[in-house]
Amino acid sequence: MSTPLFEPGQRPRIWALSISRLRDLFFDIAGEYVERADLRIVSHGFEDAVREIEAAGTGRPDVVIAGGSNGAYLKTRVSVPVVQISPTGFDVMHALARARRDGANVALVTHGNTPDEVRRFVAAFALDVTLASYQSAQDAESVVLDLRDRGIDMLVGPGLATDLAANAGMGAVFLYSRASIRAAFDTALEVAQATRRETVRRQRLDNLLQHLRDGVVALDAQGQVEAMNQRLASLLGIDAARAVGRVLLELAPDLAGSLPEADGDAFCTVRGASYVVHRGPLANSGAAAGTVLTFQESRAVERLDRTLRSRQRVQQFSARYRLDDIVGASDSIERVRTLVRRYARSDATVLILGESGTGKEMVAQSMHQLSARRDFAFVAINCGAFPEALLESELFGYEEGAFTGARKGGKAGLIEVAHRGTLFLDEIGEMPLSLQSRLLRVLQEREVVRLGSTEPTRVDIRVVAATHRALTEGIAAGRFRADLYYRLNILSIALPPLRERPTDLLPLAVELLLQAAAREPRLAARLPDAAAAERVLEGLGDALRHYPWPGNVRELQNVIERLAVELADADTETGTDAIQNGTSGAALSREILRTVAPEITLEPQPRAKKSALTLRERSRHVEADEIRAALVTHGGDRDAVCAALGISKTTLWRKLNAAQ
Repeated sequence: MSTPLFEPGQRPRIWALSISRLRDLFFDIAGEYVERADLRIVSHGFEDAVREIEAAGTGRPDVVIAGGSNGAYLKTRVSVPVVQISPTGFDVMHALARARRDGANVALVTHGNTPDEVRRFVAAFALDVTLASYQSAQDAESVVLDLRDRGIDMLVGPGLATDLAANAGMGAVFLYSRASIRAAFDTALEVAQATRRETVRRQRLDNLLQHLRDGVVALDAQGQVEAMNQRLASLLGIDAARAVGRVLLELAPDLAGSLPEADGDAFCTVRGASYVVHRGPLANSGAAAGTVLTFQESRAVERLDRTLRSRQRVQQFSARYRLDDIVGASDSIERVRTLVRRYARSDATVLILGESGTGKEMVAQSMHQLSARRDFAFVAINCGAFPEALLESELFGYEEGAFTGARKGGKAGLIEVAHRGTLFLDEIGEMPLSLQSRLLRVLQEREVVRLGSTEPTRVDIRVVAATHRALTEGIAAGRFRADLYYRLNILSIALPPLRERPTDLLPLAVELLLQAAAREPRLAARLPDAAAAERVLEGLGDALRHYPWPGNVRELQNVIERLAVELADADTETGTDAIQNGTSGAALSREILRTVAPEITLEPQPRAKKSALTLRERSRHVEADEIRAALVTHGGDRDAVCAALGISKTTLWRKLNAAQ
């Protein structure tokens, strides 16, 4: 029979168990603990009490209070903490005093061995008291009857002994007092709170382990499982709950020999899959406190590595050039600088026009660096460098499974990567018509839809486009959408070709030579400043100014690189004299120029024919020059050139013949 004292709540559940007069004391003081505990007084003991506790299920007590042999019995048979009631020294003195008043022959009976302090107390005061003890309920009955037969007429002891004494016709004094019961209840509250805190801590730890993507197991110093998450249990094919308390290598013998022997990492194979296993201490005290093993699938590590590389690549989308990097003092270049500063204050789309090699991307980066978007990405893509399908996935991104070979988890396109920054579309005239309509929607709606998705993603980008072609001719020929052109051509900057700003040619050559010298240790000391570089190049002024430079600054840079290599390999003494004296430098430089750049003659080049060419004809000649350069680079291998330029053999043949 059990007596609930109040409705169950969130307070610690404490059961006080007794089948003797101890129960009456429980009732006497129970009211003092109503606010602090969910207290039940249970009139069961020994095996009946064990069944009562186990049958309670989720309503099992947090702590059990019992006295004497009942408490000792329960401690070894139930999984909940048991607080045994211990009589105090005052309890013993008070009980013996009462017994001496009512009986001639007194015996003190205790459960277990008689405590030494009781023996010393009796001896110190020369008390005529018989001491006895019992180990079990059956033993208690024998002890009591034996004392009766020995003439003991008054017995002092716990509830079981005093009940037996009363049944045997002897006098009995109950050993426990209200103070000892209160002390047991207070101890039970502390134990319950400590147990609850530990339970909550373990539940949180277990919840954390279950939500980890990796398999985790905690082992004690003997290699027995203390905790294991479900992910690792499923991997090993075992029951996580039943694994606790068992040796891990007995549960998973395949792991033997593949786990790290010390703190660190190792590789192992489980059911055909490869895992990276990390071993670390369970606590700061070292291996004696246990070990934690973490199992991470190697494919997950590879995916993480790819993700980190992808993020690092995104972080590398930044502008390197500033407005000060644009060399030149001509009126046309000053006009470009003015427009860059002005347009940097706007978010409107910009179209940069200019021949190949005039520095269109440098202007775009300079504009980005001066804009309010400078702290975000500058993403550049050459629209003519990719096949149509690849360009589409690079620009717009794709969802997982959008096409064969699509990356797991999908991929953000460059338009998304440029969010809050600048998207630079170089060679916009080369963009396929099918993608032009999709780009137009991005410009109009400021949202992008990945391949294989129907969900648009909002983007905040500024678009800067560039081309060396006449887009109006593309519109007339049906190769370029008129509506996209007018969306792009809101703000416009036209970059002058190098031949139209001859005063900037020598300063540009000097700057390019200094840059080449900075990369070549043999030249760095010989060309410490612009004055030294200008003296080296002063004899080339006329030849450089009279050449039309169809490749513009890019072609000039190539020529200067060739001259730098020659100067670095020249005799140090001769080269130094040429720089210092300024006399032999011109002759030396002319000879070098004839050797490394035979296309540049020393005679003035006729410009009438060049200036008479239309913009479309100029574009054809520029393309043909680039194709011829590629043929030289690839040793005349047309297949390799077509692969490098992303064109077919038919297109290569047509462009070469169109420039004749």
